[in-house]
Amino acid sequence: MKGSNLGEFEELILLTIAALVNDAYSVAVCDELEKHTGRAAKLGVVHAVLNRLEEKGLVKSHLGEASSTRGGKRKRYYEVTHAGKVALTKAKEVRESLWSIIPGFNLEGSI
Repeated sequence: MKGSNLGEFEELILLTIAALVNDAYSVAVCDELEKHTGRAAKLGVVHAVLNRLEEKGLVKSHLGEASSTRGGKRKRYYEVTHAGKVALTKAKEVRESLWSIIPGFNLEGSI
């Protein structure tokens, strides 16, 4: 597996794919990211990150059925692999560990 560290945007995309379950294709990922982060995600950037995540073995993809509404084009769907789930879990643990040592911050009921 090439490189196991996750950048922030890679982590957000992995989380989004996991949340979308069986409907995780590039446009849906962009829409969901914008909905939850308030940041517009450019389709080309999302495609680049999806390719990088696939190279790292953190996601896998498959082509869906052709659709007349898409002019016969097929959507590429993504799913988080076991390695991707491990990477997300590790990232979450690291973040929680760091948050827990910040003086004056309490994760429980702080929001």
